[in-house]
This record gives sequence, structure tokens and C-alpha cells, in this order.
Amino acid sequence: MKTILIGIAIVMTSLAACTNESNKSTGENKSVTGIVHQYFNLKNALANDDGKEAAIAGNAIVETMDKLDTSLLSSDQKKTYKDLQEDTRENAEHIGANADRIAHQREHFEMLSKDVYDLVKKFGAGQTVYQDFCPMYNDGKGATWISEIKDIRNPYLGKKMPTCGSVKEEIK
Repeated sequence: MKTILIGIAIVMTSLAACTNESNKSTGENKSVTGIVHQYFNLKNALANDDGKEAAIAGNAIVETMDKLDTSLLSSDQKKTYKDLQEDTRENAEHIGANADRIAHQREHFEMLSKDVYDLVKKFGAGQTVYQDFCPMYNDGKGATWISEIKDIRNPYLGKKMPTCGSVKEEIK
């Protein structure tokens, strides 16, 4: 009987350790996917020409970053996050502080999109996402963004040219 109890204790301890490791892996993904989720809210607000909603989403990105527990990240992931953190925060803050200046929000969204692309490539997004490209934005220089849907909903040109662009890359 004693041997059986010890065996059960060992099995339970092993299962608990596996569950904790699984939660740690899930936690690191959820940390960054929260930022990506708020980015999608921002992208959709800009596609709808809604500077106020874009500002709310920009502020939500900053709040999500403040809550991110980097202790759950591997050392390589920590380095990547640290490299992107300052610029990501600065661009999200500018978007959040400029609800009445959608052109300014879009300028910062362009830079933010580059950082979010790097985050998605390193950490994943928890779903298939698409890197889209608008050739018309910024006097024909073009710009990219990340989308949760395959259909084009252009955040740079909004309702003026809602479907301008193409899918450049599918990221799984």
C-alpha cells in the first residue's frame, strides 16, 4: 500500500510539473498575443477612419505591454522583446495621444506595424495572420501592416480606398 501511495505521489508531482511548464509556454504566447490583438483593434479602427477608437487601441497596447511578464520568456525572446519594446511603446503612445489627428496616427501605425511584424515572426500570433501591403500610401512609397483576415481592409487609406493593397505574406 505504501508503495502505491509513493507511486501516485510521484505521478502527481510529474503531472504538476508538466502542467506548470505547459502554462509557462502558454503564458509567454498569451503575453505577446495580447499586444497583437490590440494591434488588430487599432488596425480596424484606422480602416474605419475612427481616430478615437484607434487612440483607445493604442493606449490598450501600452497597458498590455505594462502587464507583460517577461520572466515567462526565454532569454532569446527577452532580447527580441527588449529590442522592440521602446519603439513599440512610443508609437502606441503617440497613437493613443492623438485621437483627433488620424494622419499622425497612421504615420506611427506604419512604424508600429514593422515592430508588430517582428513580434509575430518571433513569438507567433496564436493564429494565421497576413502581412498586407498598400502601394499608394506615403506618396507611392507604400507601407505594410498585419491583419487577422485575408481580405484587405486598408488602415492607411481608410474608407477612401478600403481595399487598396495585397497580401504579401501569410504567417502561421
